[in-house]
Amino acid sequence: MPLEWVDYRVAARLYFLGQVAYSCGDAIFLLRGGINAITRERSQLRVHSIIATHGIQHAPSKLRDDYVPPLSNRTLFQRDGHLCLYCGGHFSDRQLSRDHVRPISQGGRNEWTNVVTACVRCNNYKAGRTPEAASMELLAVPFTPTHAEYIYLMGRHVLADQMAFLRAHFPRTSPLLKRLLSRPRAA
Repeated sequence: MPLEWVDYRVAARLYFLGQVAYSCGDAIFLLRGGINAITRERSQLRVHSIIATHGIQHAPSKLRDDYVPPLSNRTLFQRDGHLCLYCGGHFSDRQLSRDHVRPISQGGRNEWTNVVTACVRCNNYKAGRTPEAASMELLAVPFTPTHAEYIYLMGRHVLADQMAFLRAHFPRTSPLLKRLLSRPRAA
């Protein structure tokens, strides 16, 4: 079960402490240490892109069906592919905003299933109205990502082997998985 992103320093510490149960994926770092006084060999550690650790301290809460990851604009914009879900335009983070489908002023909540990515123009036009009242149509239904999907959304530069590992943990009905599989692959 994917739990979180860690940098190579944390991964090296986990290797050193004997907390790594197994590793898979590509070796992405080769760390060189000192020279052994007896054998005259230099120590080295290969850090892989995916490591599994012993223990289950974080897993139980993240494996539950009712787990809801924290909501942030960064992960919301990633979930929606940096598209305005009203006009369909593709925008940078600075040109996007969080829109509450059912406005908070009308009892809407600040949760994954009630928020979508909207460009500033569309969000200002919609204002404190529902999409129906503003004669605007949503291009996709907002959804709560699973923990594995959230881990993907949190990553900045997901490597191919990491993506394959994460995708194996996405639900078959995942809108995010459908979008990722429909993308043309780079040669």
